[in-house]
Amino acid sequence: MKLSRSLIAISAITALGVGALAGCSSSESSADGGSGSSGAALTIAKPDGAITTESHNPFLGDSSASKYGYAKVIFEPLALVNPTGDLGTTPWLAESVEWNDDYTELTVVPRSGVNWSDGEPFTGDDIVFTFDQYLDGRLADSSGLNYQGATVDGDRITLTFGDSKFTAQSRVLHTPIVPQHIWEDIEDPNTDPLTADGLAVGTGPYVLSSWTTESVTLAANEDYWGGELAVPELHYVSYGDNAALTTALASGEADWAQAFLPQIEDSYLSVDPDNQFLVSPTAGAGTLFFNLQTKPFDDPALREALAWTIDRDAYVDIAREGASEAVWNVTGLGSVLAAEIVPEYQDAEYSVDVDRARQILADAGYTWKGDALIDPDGEAVSFSISVPSGWSDWNTEQALIAEELDEALGIEVKVDQPDWGGWDAARQEGTFQAIIHWLEDTGNVYGLYTSTMDPKWIVDDKAQFNFGRFDDPAVTEALNTYANASSDEERAEASAVLQTAFAENVPAIPLGAHPLLGEYNTRNYVGWPTEDDQYASADPTQPAIVQILTNLEAK
Repeated sequence: MKLSRSLIAISAITALGVGALAGCSSSESSADGGSGSSGAALTIAKPDGAITTESHNPFLGDSSASKYGYAKVIFEPLALVNPTGDLGTTPWLAESVEWNDDYTELTVVPRSGVNWSDGEPFTGDDIVFTFDQYLDGRLADSSGLNYQGATVDGDRITLTFGDSKFTAQSRVLHTPIVPQHIWEDIEDPNTDPLTADGLAVGTGPYVLSSWTTESVTLAANEDYWGGELAVPELHYVSYGDNAALTTALASGEADWAQAFLPQIEDSYLSVDPDNQFLVSPTAGAGTLFFNLQTKPFDDPALREALAWTIDRDAYVDIAREGASEAVWNVTGLGSVLAAEIVPEYQDAEYSVDVDRARQILADAGYTWKGDALIDPDGEAVSFSISVPSGWSDWNTEQALIAEELDEALGIEVKVDQPDWGGWDAARQEGTFQAIIHWLEDTGNVYGLYTSTMDPKWIVDDKAQFNFGRFDDPAVTEALNTYANASSDEERAEASAVLQTAFAENVPAIPLGAHPLLGEYNTRNYVGWPTEDDQYASADPTQPAIVQILTNLEAK
């Protein structure tokens, strides 16, 4: 499944859903918002500890607006790309978005009737200005957009890029649009915290009300183009750790969060029937990466045997406590991309088949001495799996894999849990044996295959992905073709090459979908994303938070 190339919103109401017609809540924690609603405030929480430096700049990853996540309800993007569900694109500040065939040009029509929160009208000039800041270096191109310039034809604006953006559509479409009449006077947008009066101006559904190190408050934008908002006020807070966050969510002190909560059934869900937890699979996956340059993983037979032994269901049920979805297909692709799997591999699934795994090893010259697996060189097979200490879900998976491989194949697996710095250095420098890691999620098959088989990630002998340093010229060519193709047919042909290479070489083993998580309660509002209606994930740190907030209705 690929992202839609042309999606046109029939009207703002169609794009936003029916959340504009919200009523009142009888909650005692109600607060008056600028929109006229008297519903309850929502507290959005994170477990990141104190956030001490005030900055509302949406382009700074370490700003308080980015860390708390409130930048996304102030500054809006051209469109929202759903990383789950149908992977579709919903026009937002643009009434329509359309890519050309090779995804080097994006044509948008600015939405009419939109004002900035200071009352000035939003126009196409703001879109052009925002992107043109990358041309003169006023903004660092940290997302690698390679923007080349814009042309305007009536109400149609065409943004041009130096290479195909098929695999990076969300990076373009999620760029926060800022007001020219304010930002043209900002001396250095790369560093300005926007804390002076009148600078934190956006088109979004909420405006900044107050900021402290304990809490940030935003009030409903009374002139929001999407209509009246059910939720009058948002409070952003950060707790010291997951335990404190869990307590706050369970007690109702916090309403909405994105976090992996251990024992979530007992600690959160069973406490109140209104407490909800949504797991939204994405194209990414928690993946077991191998160092393909050294023993024992330089042997594809061993890698294949492991693929027939490791229990992905145990990863989901035990390590992730249900907050994932197993990946069994030999192509490494999960359910979100199932439609992209070529016919040859549609039904080609791994399973836990120890007899088959042992036969693969025996055919490759492995033997057993007692219960221990011996490689063709006469050495006992053992290796370590490394995951940072405190990453509880993947730490549990380390123990599961160690037990599975010892009992089934006689492989000694050592559990390594260094601090982040040591783990990060080893994965980049290739001094590990196996690690569990995430994938680059591009919303299509490219993410898995570039993450596991693309040499482009190795720079100055350090890896940002492809940690095993897989290198096959035919695969590299297919990756480049997929990323730069000018037709769906070309991409399909390249995808077939990549799927075959992955199935035959087993360069890594995806374990389960790396999902977006969201905890929320339905005490005061309905209209949240659900398992049956994943119009967005329930993760409040994602751009689609504006879509959710405009869809909520008071109970």
